[in-house]
Amino acid sequence: MFEFIKGTVHFVGPEYIVIENNGIGFQILTPNPFIYAGKMETMVTVYTYHYVREDVMALYGFETREEKRLFTKLLNVSGIGPKGALAILASGEVGQVVNAIENEDEKFLIKFPGVGKKTARQMILDLKGKLQDIVPDFFPNLFNADELPLHTEASSNAFEEAVLALKALGYSEREIKKVSPELQKEQLSTDQYIKKALQKLLK
Repeated sequence: MFEFIKGTVHFVGPEYIVIENNGIGFQILTPNPFIYAGKMETMVTVYTYHYVREDVMALYGFETREEKRLFTKLLNVSGIGPKGALAILASGEVGQVVNAIENEDEKFLIKFPGVGKKTARQMILDLKGKLQDIVPDFFPNLFNADELPLHTEASSNAFEEAVLALKALGYSEREIKKVSPELQKEQLSTDQYIKKALQKLLK
């Protein structure tokens, strides 16, 4: 129904954000609402999926079309609903999930919240070989460590934005500094830095 919604960030909560567009506030459930914490009153584009069932109607939103596509693919897996699919995207990158499914890496998949061995096996059975449309350019060379790019100014800015978002979530400077050295070894997006930081902070 909605391909995307473009508007300003009006509210950020633990499970959803509110995007204001022409005086209307759209409540959008997202994998990681906190990435918008530093973008209050900023214009953003959120790719949306309108989920409708007899007893529920909700709007899910994603930073990229790739995230949205993977979300819709996961909904086709027996045993995975929108909350489960959202939890997987909140904990892992699109490329990581696709790579694990294509390589039948059950050990990696069961690390996601709510995913046991049975669900991991079902994900592989239902989705293996059907995900090329999600990351067509990236697909052949997923996670080739020898080809990882060097740090750039963009990645430095992304890290700084991630730190601001973590502070907005209530993490102290001491906690953030504890995980920073390991995070800065990689070139990541703001979203990726935040996810990795939370994985380490929540251990």
